[in-house]
Amino acid sequence: MTSVYEKYGLKQVINASGRMTILGVSTPSADVVETVNYGLNHYFEMKDLVNKTGAYIAGLLGCEAAVVVSCASAGIAQSVAAVIVKDNHWLLENLHAAPLTVPHEIVLPKGHNVNFGAPVGTMVALGGGRLIEAGYANECSPEQLSAAITPQTAAILYIKSHHSVQKSHLSVEQAAVVARKHGVPLIVDAAAEEDLQIYYALGADLVIYSGAKAIEGPTSGLVTGKAQYVEWVKRQSQGIGRAMKVGKEGILGLTQAIENFQRLEKITGAQMVEKMTPFINNLNQLCGMQARVVWDAAGRDIARAEIHFDEAAIGRTTGEVVHALKTGDIAIYFRGYKANEGIVEVDVRSVSVDQLHTIFVSIQTLLNWENRA
Repeated sequence: MTSVYEKYGLKQVINASGRMTILGVSTPSADVVETVNYGLNHYFEMKDLVNKTGAYIAGLLGCEAAVVVSCASAGIAQSVAAVIVKDNHWLLENLHAAPLTVPHEIVLPKGHNVNFGAPVGTMVALGGGRLIEAGYANECSPEQLSAAITPQTAAILYIKSHHSVQKSHLSVEQAAVVARKHGVPLIVDAAAEEDLQIYYALGADLVIYSGAKAIEGPTSGLVTGKAQYVEWVKRQSQGIGRAMKVGKEGILGLTQAIENFQRLEKITGAQMVEKMTPFINNLNQLCGMQARVVWDAAGRDIARAEIHFDEAAIGRTTGEVVHALKTGDIAIYFRGYKANEGIVEVDVRSVSVDQLHTIFVSIQTLLNWENRA
């Protein structure tokens, strides 16, 4: 049988960049795939499916309510629309056209106004919100967040992510205190986070996760939180959520993936270190390279291999190395956020030991070729 790669002329990929949307995010387990297949081949009353799977997920996570959405980005847009529209049926159907007289400003720390593949502000605008930045790119205190809130504030948005500035920014718990003080809801985008309970426990009213990243479900998203706010998110299926609807297979697949995620033992950072140590040792034998273990900047229990290229020694820039490996016969993708500093990271969660060896050989071959040129 012809493989999908052969049929469509696709390149095989080694995903050393992590759970990234541009590479299809993650690989669900066999029982999640089976559940998705069951969903594809059966009919349901969709409202009933949404409500009952949401209640089941809420029970697993110990929160008031939950709903499956199409992805985390859709979760942001629908959550913003939810806190603006609330129970207003006319506004639900006319959000796209009505001049907003109700509160619609969404306040977030300036260092959280990031591009995660698309701008956070785009998702806020899709939900009818107007983004208001608090503090500075390298600093946002509770007092600075509080100072940005006005009578037109509909919610505070907090982006819990490695993309966000970590330095001198208030915590989720501190943001929740500010939200309570001003009587506005706190929305936490925790798309790639691995703890599905902590941000709700810290006081968030709505928490958004990617279903396909840490949870390893199908392409989908999850919104958890207080019952009233989640009900307002559900209502958006008759508004902007119609363009972001999730299928029956996605709802069932993610529900199964969440059950697995809460039940099964997870790979620890220490196990990741053990897996990558021979790879790091091999890299450190190569001229012009230094490799070491680094830990996730956002505080998750994720260890990665950091590779530092001595560009003078290897005779090319780190960006050129990254590009050459990405465009090879097998596309090798790194985390390249610090390529301008001569640094890339290897995320080993989705990489086998054999693939790590392939990465090493590919780098070795590339550098030897360059040294001969």
